Formats: sequence, structure tokens, C-alpha cells
Amino acid sequence: MPLQNLVHYFNDRFGQEHRSSFRPFLLEDDSLSALFGQIKIGSVFLPIRHTLKPVEIIGHAAKLKVCTHDVQHLYSDEIENLLSNHAHRDGDFESIINFDRLSRTVHMLNYLPLAHLHGALFVDVDARHILGVKQDHGAYFEEVIRQCGLETGNVVIVMAVNSLYARHYQALITGLDNYRHRGYQIALKFDYVAQENQSLELINKLSPNYVSLSAPHFERVRDDALLQKLRALKKQVASVGGQTILQQIDQKKSDELACTIGFNLVQGDYYERPSTPVLSRKFADAAAAQ
Repeated sequence: MPLQNLVHYFNDRFGQEHRSSFRPFLLEDDSLSALFGQIKIGSVFLPIRHTLKPVEIIGHAAKLKVCTHDVQHLYSDEIENLLSNHAHRDGDFESIINFDRLSRTVHMLNYLPLAHLHGALFVDVDARHILGVKQDHGAYFEEVIRQCGLETGNVVIVMAVNSLYARHYQALITGLDNYRHRGYQIALKFDYVAQENQSLELINKLSPNYVSLSAPHFERVRDDALLQKLRALKKQVASVGGQTILQQIDQKKSDELACTIGFNLVQGDYYERPSTPVLSRKFADAAAAQ
């Protein structure tokens, strides 16, 4: 289905769901964006690469591109209702759910030109969204994926692990399992080396396809046991059949850390610079040996 037709479809669907004449999805210069309050959201796709062969891209992490937008007075009341609908009654989750669904639809439609590469699309899902949806997690997004002619197996649901939700871990596991039963892959994202028992237990119980860590944290931290902790985490993730990703790599030393520990995958600006060599490490090593 042509992209313009998909935009019309999702605008019509949005109007029916919210009993609104507001049409949030915009197609400008072959790029899709959506309006949410006074912001306009679009997509940026960050390549995820094999550590030992950075020229090989296995997928893309979808991130939001946000800018301000002048709201038409005609729609201002309807947007305000969308933002606040049931907020107090449902523990402030309704707006999160609406925003998550809107942003993931934008990502999926913008990803279509890259879909022929058959790589995975990594999309963030807020933990509050998972807790706010009581059942059939992933059903709404599955319909979006099918309308785009794609499959859930190529989509990775990424949840950031936050200690604030530690007492809700069982509910989060149940929600993520619901996504998995619909064919989605699952990823857990940590901003630091997770050594708390609850976090390790979460990995063991969920057996995620991917566990990602943030490189900037390691560039700041001073921990003599860091390498040991990272190796232990890498071993644990491998034991449940998962792969590790070091993300937001901006410096060579973080790339070297990924190689030293044996992270399966990497992502970051370091690999996107024209001055950074991205030859296969194995090929480069062989060339150096000659």
C-alpha cells in the first residue's frame, strides 16, 4: 500500500478511536511525522552493527526526533483532551499509552524504506505503557505492522529497566511475555552494569533476545571491578540465549571495550563518521598480518 494511503488509513483509524476530527499524521517530503500537543515527532534510525564486522548492520534503533509545532486553534481542545483523557482515573497511564502508540506508528511507517534490508527494528516501549495495558500487549501494534506488510518477528520491543518499577517486575514480565507470544523479540536496556539481584533475576526469568548497556556510563565510571562485572553479565545473557549490545559509542576506547568484553553488537556515532574505519575487523587483522 502506498505510504500516502497508509497515512490516510491511520488518520481515519485515529479519528474513530478518539471520536475526533483531528488527523495527527503528516507526510512531508516522503517523511512521516505526527502531532502530539504542541510537539511534532518524527523518526531517526540508528544502525546496530556486528562488533567484529561493523560494516554489517543487523537492524536499527528507532529514536524520536522532536520539534515544536504551532497548534491550529480548531484542534487545540481535541489535542488537550487526548493528552488528559482518563489521566487521573487511570494513574496517568492513558497519555503514555497514546503517545507510545503514536510514536511507534510513526517509526513503523518511516521504517518501510529500510524494511527490504530484513533487519530488526528496535522500538522503545515505556514501562508505564506495559503496566497500563492490562492484556493483549502488542495487539494494537501488530495491526499497525500488518497494515505495513511486515511481520512482528522483525520488531524488537525495548524496555528500559528502572529500579522505580522493581515492585512491578512480575507484571512487566507478564506484559513482555505477551509481546513475545505475538512473535516480537524482546530487549532490556540498562544504563549501567546491573548487579542488583532483582535485575539479574529479571534477565533469568525473561530470557531477553537482547540486553543493551550505555557506553557513556562506562566512560565516566571509576570501578576497578568493571570488566569483571561486564564479563559476568555477558555470560549470563549468553546463558539464556541472548545477545549483548553496547550503545551510544562515541569514542574509540568504548569500541575497544566492546571488543574486549565480547559484546555481540555495537551502536554509536563513532561508526558513522567518515574518518572511522569500518572494515571487517577480521579482514583488517588478516591484512595487518600480511
